[in-house]
Amino acid sequence: MYAIQQIVSAAFATAVTVLSMPQNAISQPTKGVKNIILVHGAFADGSSWAKVITLLQEKGYNVTAVQNPLTSLKDDVAATRRAIAQMEGPVLLVAHSYGGMVISEAGNDPKVAGLVYVAALVPEDGQTANAVNGSMPTTGVEKEFQVSPEGFVSLSVKAINDNFVPDASPAERKLIYATQVPLAASAGEEKVTSPAWKTKPSWFIVAKEDGIISPDLERYKAKLIKAKTIELQSGHVPMISQPNKVTDFIISAAQAL
Repeated sequence: MYAIQQIVSAAFATAVTVLSMPQNAISQPTKGVKNIILVHGAFADGSSWAKVITLLQEKGYNVTAVQNPLTSLKDDVAATRRAIAQMEGPVLLVAHSYGGMVISEAGNDPKVAGLVYVAALVPEDGQTANAVNGSMPTTGVEKEFQVSPEGFVSLSVKAINDNFVPDASPAERKLIYATQVPLAASAGEEKVTSPAWKTKPSWFIVAKEDGIISPDLERYKAKLIKAKTIELQSGHVPMISQPNKVTDFIISAAQAL
């Protein structure tokens, strides 16, 4: 009886020790950058990264999703810089869509070790988002833009379903339409003066069925910045439709730094 009590007591003590350990002490990345900041694009918010956040956290990464106000490029860059400042140690910046403009500016911070573009806009010196988009034939989604009297752009139901997230579930598409964050049209005319990809290693996910940004434009920009690139058979928001593949690519970038 005494031996059984000893075994039970030892097992209980072990369980208490494990439960009292910080979660990041149980599973920590063994190499590379451990801090990852995710930057959303237009017509979205930080929750667009929800599936990827969970997967990265399960691997022990310290993850922050920026909430861009989408009121101006300047304001969005400032929000990302605040997130960088709160991190201890090197940071990997990951951006979707218009967020590529944001990390190309904010990525000049010395704490930023690398950049990952996901179906994103990549500016050259002095380029605006509108100039980047206009450098190749567009997908035509601009015909579905809805502009408020105050100058904020949102997407129609048709654009959400056909262009933005055609490969998401019906329930996800309804949620994305209901929670979309309009973008100030004036943000499309703000320039990035010295893009960070010129001095930082970069990665790129091309969305082969993108209905927002031309996949050919994505390929061109990925090659221009000499990014390590993969192509996914996905619509514009692969972190929703293919979160595991997006997460694996982000982790490969983090481990390479």
